[in-house]
Amino acid sequence: MSTPDIRPADGFAGHITPQDAWEILATDERAVLVDVRTEGEWRTIGVADVSSLDKETVYTPWVTQLGPNPHFLDPILEAGVTPGDGRTLVFLCRSGNRSIGAAAAATAAGLGPAYNVLEGFEGDADALGVRNQNGWRVAGLPSTTWTSA
Repeated sequence: MSTPDIRPADGFAGHITPQDAWEILATDERAVLVDVRTEGEWRTIGVADVSSLDKETVYTPWVTQLGPNPHFLDPILEAGVTPGDGRTLVFLCRSGNRSIGAAAAATAAGLGPAYNVLEGFEGDADALGVRNQNGWRVAGLPSTTWTSA
């Protein structure tokens, strides 16, 4: 990876660039992309297209309209990731902030190594305030979306 391995105090594996995230997903057949944005963000902005890697993204919002998502880990576990299996998890949100907590929570649950994608899905805004999806190719909505319990 081109990014220095920054080990945060929260114990997850570290912060990586979007380019490093793509490299991990492309070279590690067991790696999983986890999108922790809200369903509204998936609908209005789009989702990362990893179909060329023959992968599917796990969609699970880190927060809901009511606050923290108590079922956040369920879709990850349902995707076949189990504590201690060593599968790499790449967490993605809009800006790279919510995914920090998500990576830390997954690590605390025994999952990972878990990485946070710096700058998130949208990336930093340019001089005009426009975000550019940070190099992620945008796909349509996930076939199944999360609904509140």
